[in-house]
Amino acid sequence: MGGEIINGFLVCKARFFKNKPAGLLLILFYTAISAVLFSACSSDEDGPDKTASQYYFRASLDGRQVDFYNVNFQGGGNDNRFEQIVIGGYEAPFPKIGQQLPPSLDFEIWKLGGDITAGTYSTPADQEMVARYAVQRPEGTILYSTRTADDIFTVKIESISKSGIKGTFSGKVRNLDSGQAIAITEGVFNLPYLDIVNP
Repeated sequence: MGGEIINGFLVCKARFFKNKPAGLLLILFYTAISAVLFSACSSDEDGPDKTASQYYFRASLDGRQVDFYNVNFQGGGNDNRFEQIVIGGYEAPFPKIGQQLPPSLDFEIWKLGGDITAGTYSTPADQEMVARYAVQRPEGTILYSTRTADDIFTVKIESISKSGIKGTFSGKVRNLDSGQAIAITEGVFNLPYLDIVNP
Protein backbone atom coordinates (compact mmCIF):
# COMPACT_ATOMS: atom_id res chain seq x y z
CA MET A 1 0.00 0.00 0.00
CA GLY A 2 2.72 2.48 0.95
CA GLY A 3 4.74 1.40 -2.09
CA GLU A 4 1.84 2.26 -4.40
CA ILE A 5 1.66 5.76 -2.93
CA ILE A 6 5.42 6.25 -3.26
CA ASN A 7 5.35 4.93 -6.84
CA GLY A 8 2.45 7.23 -7.59
CA PHE A 9 4.41 10.13 -6.15
CA LEU A 10 7.42 9.31 -8.33
CA VAL A 11 5.24 9.13 -11.45
CA CYS A 12 3.64 12.38 -10.37
CA LYS A 13 7.07 13.96 -9.95
CA ALA A 14 8.14 12.88 -13.44
CA ARG A 15 4.93 14.29 -14.93
CA PHE A 16 5.44 17.54 -13.07
CA PHE A 17 8.47 18.37 -15.15
CA LYS A 18 6.54 17.72 -18.38
CA ASN A 19 3.27 19.48 -17.46
CA LYS A 20 3.78 21.71 -14.44
CA PRO A 21 0.10 22.64 -13.67
CA ALA A 22 -1.12 19.04 -13.88
CA GLY A 23 2.00 17.79 -12.09
CA LEU A 24 1.49 20.21 -9.22
CA LEU A 25 -2.08 19.00 -8.78
CA LEU A 26 -0.92 15.40 -8.70
CA ILE A 27 1.78 16.19 -6.15
CA LEU A 28 -0.80 17.91 -3.92
CA PHE A 29 -3.16 14.97 -4.37
CA TYR A 30 -0.56 12.32 -3.48
CA THR A 31 0.65 14.41 -0.55
CA ALA A 32 -2.86 14.62 0.87
CA ILE A 33 -3.58 10.94 0.31
CA SER A 34 -0.21 9.95 1.82
CA ALA A 35 -0.97 12.04 4.87
CA VAL A 36 -4.31 10.26 5.26
CA LEU A 37 -2.77 6.80 4.80
CA PHE A 38 0.22 7.23 7.05
CA SER A 39 -1.51 9.06 9.89
CA ALA A 40 -1.56 7.35 13.23
CA CYS A 41 -4.86 6.43 14.75
CA SER A 42 -5.26 8.17 18.06
CA SER A 43 -8.00 8.86 20.53
CA ASP A 44 -9.04 12.12 22.09
CA GLU A 45 -9.88 11.50 25.70
CA ASP A 46 -11.89 14.72 25.84
CA GLY A 47 -13.93 13.79 22.77
CA PRO A 48 -17.16 11.82 22.51
CA ASP A 49 -17.38 8.03 22.34
CA LYS A 50 -16.20 7.06 18.86
CA THR A 51 -18.53 4.39 17.60
CA ALA A 52 -18.39 3.69 13.87
CA SER A 53 -22.11 4.33 13.38
CA GLN A 54 -21.97 7.98 14.43
CA TYR A 55 -19.17 8.92 11.99
CA TYR A 56 -19.42 9.16 8.21
CA PHE A 57 -18.23 10.77 4.98
CA ARG A 58 -20.74 10.31 2.16
CA ALA A 59 -21.92 12.00 -1.00
CA SER A 60 -23.71 11.48 -4.29
CA LEU A 61 -21.38 11.50 -7.33
CA ASP A 62 -23.38 12.12 -10.52
CA GLY A 63 -26.38 10.62 -8.69
CA ARG A 64 -24.49 7.58 -7.34
CA GLN A 65 -24.55 7.36 -3.52
CA VAL A 66 -21.16 6.60 -1.94
CA ASP A 67 -20.22 5.90 1.69
CA PHE A 68 -16.46 6.38 1.81
CA TYR A 69 -13.94 4.07 3.52
CA ASN A 70 -10.67 4.78 5.31
CA VAL A 71 -11.82 8.36 5.87
CA ASN A 72 -9.61 10.67 7.86
CA PHE A 73 -9.86 14.25 9.12
CA GLN A 74 -6.53 15.94 9.79
CA GLY A 75 -5.47 19.49 10.36
CA GLY A 76 -3.11 21.69 12.19
CA GLY A 77 -1.73 25.13 12.77
CA ASN A 78 -0.11 27.40 15.28
CA ASP A 79 -1.57 28.33 18.68
CA ASN A 80 -4.22 25.58 18.57
CA ARG A 81 -5.70 27.02 15.40
CA PHE A 82 -6.66 25.09 12.29
CA GLU A 83 -4.68 26.77 9.53
CA GLN A 84 -5.07 23.73 7.28
CA ILE A 85 -7.50 20.80 7.16
CA VAL A 86 -7.76 17.72 4.94
CA ILE A 87 -10.68 15.28 4.69
CA GLY A 88 -10.49 12.31 2.35
CA GLY A 89 -11.56 8.74 1.77
CA TYR A 90 -11.97 5.90 -0.72
CA GLU A 91 -15.07 4.46 -2.42
CA ALA A 92 -14.27 0.93 -1.23
CA PRO A 93 -12.05 -0.83 1.33
CA PHE A 94 -8.36 -1.08 0.50
CA PRO A 95 -7.60 -3.91 -1.94
CA LYS A 96 -4.97 -6.59 -1.45
CA ILE A 97 -1.35 -5.61 -1.99
CA GLY A 98 -0.63 -5.20 -5.68
CA GLN A 99 -4.23 -4.44 -6.62
CA GLN A 100 -5.40 -1.05 -7.78
CA LEU A 101 -6.67 1.48 -5.24
CA PRO A 102 -10.36 2.41 -5.45
CA PRO A 103 -11.41 5.93 -6.51
CA SER A 104 -10.90 8.58 -3.83
CA LEU A 105 -12.40 11.93 -2.89
CA ASP A 106 -10.74 14.56 -0.74
CA PHE A 107 -10.79 18.26 -0.08
CA GLU A 108 -8.51 20.59 1.80
CA ILE A 109 -8.66 24.16 3.01
CA TRP A 110 -5.65 26.35 3.81
CA LYS A 111 -5.70 29.59 5.82
CA LEU A 112 -2.04 30.08 6.70
CA GLY A 113 -1.81 32.62 9.49
CA GLY A 114 -5.58 32.41 9.96
CA ASP A 115 -8.06 30.05 11.56
CA ILE A 116 -10.52 27.68 9.91
CA THR A 117 -13.67 27.91 11.99
CA ALA A 118 -17.35 27.07 11.50
CA GLY A 119 -18.53 28.78 8.33
CA THR A 120 -18.77 28.45 4.55
CA TYR A 121 -15.74 27.97 2.29
CA SER A 122 -16.07 27.94 -1.48
CA THR A 123 -13.98 27.76 -4.63
CA PRO A 124 -12.90 29.78 -6.53
CA ALA A 125 -13.34 32.55 -3.91
CA ASP A 126 -11.18 30.68 -1.37
CA GLN A 127 -8.10 30.24 -3.52
CA GLU A 128 -6.29 28.02 -1.00
CA MET A 129 -9.07 25.45 -1.16
CA VAL A 130 -9.15 22.44 -3.47
CA ALA A 131 -11.32 19.36 -3.94
CA ARG A 132 -10.16 16.30 -5.87
CA TYR A 133 -11.65 13.06 -7.15
CA ALA A 134 -9.11 10.52 -8.42
CA VAL A 135 -9.77 7.38 -10.43
CA GLN A 136 -6.89 4.90 -10.60
CA ARG A 137 -6.33 3.17 -13.94
CA PRO A 138 -3.49 0.87 -15.08
CA GLU A 139 -2.33 3.62 -17.44
CA GLY A 140 -2.40 6.30 -14.73
CA THR A 141 -4.59 8.45 -12.52
CA ILE A 142 -7.57 10.34 -13.92
CA LEU A 143 -7.81 13.43 -11.76
CA TYR A 144 -10.85 15.69 -11.37
CA SER A 145 -10.36 18.89 -9.37
CA THR A 146 -11.66 22.38 -8.66
CA ARG A 147 -8.91 24.17 -10.57
CA THR A 148 -11.26 25.83 -13.09
CA ALA A 149 -12.77 29.25 -12.44
CA ASP A 150 -16.30 28.26 -13.51
CA ASP A 151 -16.83 25.32 -11.17
CA ILE A 152 -17.92 25.98 -7.61
CA PHE A 153 -17.29 23.62 -4.70
CA THR A 154 -18.66 24.59 -1.28
CA VAL A 155 -17.89 23.21 2.18
CA LYS A 156 -20.06 24.31 5.11
CA ILE A 157 -18.43 23.52 8.46
CA GLU A 158 -20.98 23.35 11.27
CA SER A 159 -18.43 22.58 13.99
CA ILE A 160 -14.68 21.99 14.17
CA SER A 161 -12.38 21.20 17.11
CA LYS A 162 -9.68 18.76 18.15
CA SER A 163 -12.58 16.38 18.90
CA GLY A 164 -13.85 16.36 15.33
CA ILE A 165 -15.56 18.12 12.45
CA LYS A 166 -19.10 18.14 11.06
CA GLY A 167 -20.60 19.71 7.96
CA THR A 168 -21.81 19.45 4.37
CA PHE A 169 -20.30 19.84 0.91
CA SER A 170 -21.32 19.99 -2.74
CA GLY A 171 -20.07 21.22 -6.09
CA LYS A 172 -18.26 20.16 -9.24
CA VAL A 173 -14.84 18.71 -9.95
CA ARG A 174 -13.53 18.66 -13.52
CA ASN A 175 -10.88 16.77 -15.46
CA LEU A 176 -8.68 19.40 -17.08
CA ASP A 177 -7.76 17.15 -20.02
CA SER A 178 -11.23 16.00 -21.11
CA GLY A 179 -13.31 18.83 -19.66
CA GLN A 180 -15.66 16.23 -18.13
CA ALA A 181 -17.20 17.28 -14.80
CA ILE A 182 -18.58 15.24 -11.91
CA ALA A 183 -21.41 16.74 -9.86
CA ILE A 184 -21.02 16.09 -6.14
CA THR A 185 -24.24 16.57 -4.17
CA GLU A 186 -25.66 15.64 -0.75
CA GLY A 187 -22.16 15.57 0.75
CA VAL A 188 -22.12 15.18 4.53
CA PHE A 189 -19.41 14.44 7.05
CA ASN A 190 -19.12 13.88 10.78
CA LEU A 191 -15.61 12.78 11.66
CA PRO A 192 -13.36 12.46 14.70
CA TYR A 193 -9.96 14.11 14.63
CA LEU A 194 -7.21 11.80 13.25
CA ASP A 195 -9.10 8.50 13.63
CA ILE A 196 -9.78 6.34 10.55
CA VAL A 197 -13.51 5.88 9.86
CA ASN A 198 -15.26 3.17 7.83
CA PRO A 199 -18.99 2.84 7.13
